Amino acid sequence: MNIVEKSDEEIKAIADPLWRDLVQNSNEGKYGEFARNFSSALALAMNQMVAGHQFANSELARNLAEDADYLGIIRRGEHVTVLYRQRSTKKAGEWLGRLVLGYENGKIRIFGASIF
Repeated sequence: MNIVEKSDEEIKAIADPLWRDLVQNSNEGKYGEFARNFSSALALAMNQMVAGHQFANSELARNLAEDADYLGIIRRGEHVTVLYRQRSTKKAGEWLGRLVLGYENGKIRIFGASIF
């Protein structure tokens, strides 16, 4: 199945808990838990040393607010991008959260995750 064929509601129901887990594990600096739903390509590209440095040194990455506002979905090819308005518990302002989902070996995996 191609994830782009799912309804917005179905995608949101899948994406929201994945995003919450990423936020929680980022705040706690738990790299292994943070990366557990990554696609194999993203897991290979995400160097544990770099991620550990980010968790240790980024005020934003360690202080994300638990509540994020769902903004919408973009469908492209075999992936969907789910967008969130993300805030920090320590820094004023708002950030754009981006979660890219698709199928790998019959399971939904994270192909990209970032905060701008």
